[in-house]
Amino acid sequence: MTSDSRLNAPNVLTLLRIVAVPVVVLILFTPEGREISFTRSVVAFSLFVAASITDLFDGYIARRYQMVTTLGKLLDPLADKLLVCAVMIMLIEPDRVPAWMAVIVVAREIGVTALRGVASTEGVVIAASNLGKAKTLLLNIGVAALILHYPFLGIPVHTVGMVFLSAGLVLTAWSGLDYFFRFVGEIFKR
Repeated sequence: MTSDSRLNAPNVLTLLRIVAVPVVVLILFTPEGREISFTRSVVAFSLFVAASITDLFDGYIARRYQMVTTLGKLLDPLADKLLVCAVMIMLIEPDRVPAWMAVIVVAREIGVTALRGVASTEGVVIAASNLGKAKTLLLNIGVAALILHYPFLGIPVHTVGMVFLSAGLVLTAWSGLDYFFRFVGEIFKR
């Protein structure tokens, strides 16, 4: 069921996630060759985690209280992609994320968005898969840890982040192929 009210609580949460993107990017920005301080890393980490958590609440509230809107359906996945991709790109320069990993994630997100756009023009809806949701979770955990970066309570946070990011990268490729094959399957059904 789609609601008519565009600026409802779930959409406000989604918009807050979008607004958080440039703020986190500015916090992570450093002149070439400079390291991101521990304090800035913690602030960016906190904001990234808070923004990521809004994704859980906006979807839950929208479905639970029948507040699903067309605007929300458009902005929610866009907000997720913007947040993760922008932060990954910002973490390339300080050597927290390898550029090739960021390229794979960004390329997959652009590709899936393009497939969904083409599918929608054909009247086909390609719903988010459990693979895509698992990919998002792993990437969010990995990126959050890589923002934090510095060892914490004896835990090698950067290493933990790379493990989650690597697992997320596998699901990124797998879910991207899944979307592609589902798209092709839907088109050939017609």
